[in-house]
Amino acid sequence: MDSLLSKEDMEAVLDILDEGIQVVNLEGIIVYCNEAAAELDSLKKEEVVGKHILEIYPSLTKETSTLIESLKTGKAIYHYQQDFLNYKGSKITTVNSTIPLHKNGQLVGALELSRNITQVRELSERLVDLQEKIYAQKPSVSKAVKGTARYTFDDIIGESPEIIKLKHQSMKAAATHSSVIVYGNTGTGKELIVQAIHNASERRKKPFIAQNCAAIPVALLESILFGTVKGSFTGADHRPGLFELANEGTLFLDEINSMPMELQAKLLRVLEEKSIRRVGDIKTREVNVRIIAAMNMDPFQAVHEKKLREDLFYRLNVVSLRLPDLMEREKDFSVLLTHFINRFNCKLNKNIVGVTPEALRKLKNHSWPGNVRELENIIEGMMNVMEGQWIKMEDLPYYLQRGKREEKDLGAKMVLGAHTSLRELMNSVEKQVIASVFKDEKGNITKTAERLSVPRQTLQYRLSKLGIELEKEK
Repeated sequence: MDSLLSKEDMEAVLDILDEGIQVVNLEGIIVYCNEAAAELDSLKKEEVVGKHILEIYPSLTKETSTLIESLKTGKAIYHYQQDFLNYKGSKITTVNSTIPLHKNGQLVGALELSRNITQVRELSERLVDLQEKIYAQKPSVSKAVKGTARYTFDDIIGESPEIIKLKHQSMKAAATHSSVIVYGNTGTGKELIVQAIHNASERRKKPFIAQNCAAIPVALLESILFGTVKGSFTGADHRPGLFELANEGTLFLDEINSMPMELQAKLLRVLEEKSIRRVGDIKTREVNVRIIAAMNMDPFQAVHEKKLREDLFYRLNVVSLRLPDLMEREKDFSVLLTHFINRFNCKLNKNIVGVTPEALRKLKNHSWPGNVRELENIIEGMMNVMEGQWIKMEDLPYYLQRGKREEKDLGAKMVLGAHTSLRELMNSVEKQVIASVFKDEKGNITKTAERLSVPRQTLQYRLSKLGIELEKEK
């Protein structure tokens, strides 16, 4: 079959990619590069092709070039962080994946895919340097800590049994030095709980440092966490990592299930040995850091899906805290609504009294996939542009107003039947489905949760909430 794309078309496609692509022959001569690869060294494609790789990248050597290493060994190199100076003397950081190329079983060259992470590296290093300076100022360290971990248990608003239990468990956890896993859906307030635990602990006057494990490229995350020594890789400097900066304090690792498995193994070793080794160093440094990890999925599910090492899970899961969805906190809705209205009255210099019954009914019937954060953002958005002292139906976001005439629709009435609201109908359907599967599985909660693809804890809550009490068959 003839190729759908000509050589010119293929090159045009490769030139619009953000990742740099280079191909070298056995002698290390560049035989192809796309626009992104040429721009890494501030050159044009025609200035690159035909030149030796070390001529284009003079700061690299035969020992440090990933392309030459792949030619030498015939092996692929994946996700390798490489630093070099371009022709203008600017420091560039890339993450390279390099594979040898074969033809008729013979090595003929190598191909490299490079992602430019210079800006991400610079920003990460600036943040690390800034935190190092902040915590180096001993007299004002407590003020600095309050600036980064500003929430306390007083900021956790709610009167529902779920929130009262969560606060009670969290306060107990704050009195210890044990590791904690906090999990819940987006917008449930995971970092708020984490900061509250830190500020109620004996470590409250020590550093609180947070790092989102999904926000940093894999190759860079290790050096950010553990630090580097000069020469550990091209362009590396002496720099402490977040573990050293958080010494005697708390290190909050958000979305830890996004951390690659090989790095999770190193994290486990640090937790067990209570010492770290900077990237490229032979010296170990003792650290006393409390780890609080967070994720937006059930930890058991993360282990089952191979997103979290089982041994790391057991090491971290000394205390496990699940944050309920807003829909599970029915008693807290009005409390949170009033709290946010009062907050934005002060912030926006408004005098909003409350919500009309029609608008309140619409808000309560919303499913709130974004949880408390979504509610907060909606209230702030409405109060920025509304007129008057009452939040009305026309003040609600469009996607909440779309179902305004649903009760007048005959089709909706037929579906609702005897139910007075969509929520009541949904609860009725949910109860029937859960009860049916629960009965089929003879009252086995674990098997029922697996069939319904929900966390075990969530199923237990819904069984209780919906009043499903089926006796287990012997």
